[in-house]
Amino acid sequence: MRKALVALLLSTAAAFAAPPPRAPFNVVEATIPEMQKALREGRTTSRELVQQSLIRIATYEDKLHAAITVNPNALKEADERDRERAAGKVRGLLHGIPIAIKDNIQTTDMPTTGGALAFAGFVPPYEATVTKNLRDAGAIIIAKTQMTELANWIAGNPSMPNNYNALNGYGFNPYDPRRDPRDATFDGRPALNTGGSSSGAGTAASFWAANVGTETSGSILSPSNQNMLVGVKPTVGRISRYGVIPITADQDTPGPMARTVTDAAILLGALEGPDPHDPATARCSRVSDYTQFLKADGLKGARIGIPRAAYYAPVTPPGADKPRFGLNDDQQKVMAEAIAALRNAGAVIVDPADIPSVVDKDAANNLLLWGVCTDMDEVKQRKCSVDLAYGMERDFNAWLKTMGPGAPVKSLAELREWNRKHEKAGAIKYGQSLLDLSDAMDLETFRSRYESDRARDLQLTAAHGIDEVMKSQNLDALLFPGSSGANVAARPGYPSVIVPFATIPNAPTPAFPEGFNAKPSPFGVTFTGMACSEPTLLRLAYAFEQATKKRLPPFP
Repeated sequence: MRKALVALLLSTAAAFAAPPPRAPFNVVEATIPEMQKALREGRTTSRELVQQSLIRIATYEDKLHAAITVNPNALKEADERDRERAAGKVRGLLHGIPIAIKDNIQTTDMPTTGGALAFAGFVPPYEATVTKNLRDAGAIIIAKTQMTELANWIAGNPSMPNNYNALNGYGFNPYDPRRDPRDATFDGRPALNTGGSSSGAGTAASFWAANVGTETSGSILSPSNQNMLVGVKPTVGRISRYGVIPITADQDTPGPMARTVTDAAILLGALEGPDPHDPATARCSRVSDYTQFLKADGLKGARIGIPRAAYYAPVTPPGADKPRFGLNDDQQKVMAEAIAALRNAGAVIVDPADIPSVVDKDAANNLLLWGVCTDMDEVKQRKCSVDLAYGMERDFNAWLKTMGPGAPVKSLAELREWNRKHEKAGAIKYGQSLLDLSDAMDLETFRSRYESDRARDLQLTAAHGIDEVMKSQNLDALLFPGSSGANVAARPGYPSVIVPFATIPNAPTPAFPEGFNAKPSPFGVTFTGMACSEPTLLRLAYAFEQATKKRLPPFP
């Protein structure tokens, strides 16, 4: 009896002395630094992070269509990263972290399709520099994300819905993952715009820690805005485009999408760097560690310009009979709150700080009258730029030549013909008028027109645009509502950082049927600057994020 009592007392004492069982680490809304801390402390493993991510994908993917391909070797790669960590080899802040990349970024262990039916199952002969940089940094590429087919340079009129492609159908927004019930748009598309052409759904829903999108004009900023994410559209050349299916080298760039500014900064540092395959990577000095610029007081004394005309308030372009553009009442209220938050954080608000080319009374010098050509009639009117149309003919065909004999088509003309032959399979549900336009851009015939239009693009958006107002007002950044400043920054290849801030009613015209009860739409604010100003923009964005902390997760 005495021995039994002693044993009981010892076991009881041991129970009280033993450390409590560790709570399982949860990937939902977890930041990259939190994941790394848990990995260092032994509270989780890369395998566990990937397992949880795969469970999230299995649970919600049917609702969201956030991934075109899931990496079948993700767990094996996680085990390899865990073995490296155990051996004392940690490659960097992304070591063992699940990251997704857009399906126009080449991988040699998974297909790269751009969402095009013609490229179903196609594995390219070499990987993108972005892919290599991520793997060198220890990241686990867990999936290839949903995207608007070929980055939305397919259909002009009717336009292709954001995040639709012939290979994987429609992508959905986790903040309201229902289909549009209105008769005119009852074709399967989402009720809440997803943004495009990159997808932010998987990152918003914690399928992975962050993802890499690509942008030609708005395709990082737009989905980040719609999914309450931080998006960094870098200076063109900051990140290599080698191995990324192109539209035009003049504007294309990969960039980070994440749930926090810190995560986006970490990802940007891993992605950037010089690449002999992409001469544009010499444009900016390499930074690598952007977290050094993340200061909570980073807005103190910063001069933030408000491009009031057109982006906030209606303006009457030369020759027009009434004002156009501007924000609705809900958007105006949100931006007034954002500006007040900036002031409270110590920023100097310069209002107005209008884009000079937006308010120029000379039609020839007014950006609002200078669009992007989407059909040959517009080309003939000479009121728009052929940059994207010409660039697609030049750069897409050049990219196809690097794909070797295994490429399913060998030219843009062959792709168009393939699509026509496979219409019944859903290849061109919305037509391919933009591909038709690009294929009509004979490179010699239209060379002088392209060069002239490209020069005008740069004049109206940079020299007589962002550069002029920022230099004259001594600004650190311009503040745009949502992703509305994407076009003016994209044409000269200038950087922007968007931060989640609010929600606004999802109230389209025509209205949803009575009783549908649409959930609100996310809405962010964008800091934009001149070339290579990412350190400043991230400093401002981080301070704004820390002062406001408005991001909300979509669901548990």
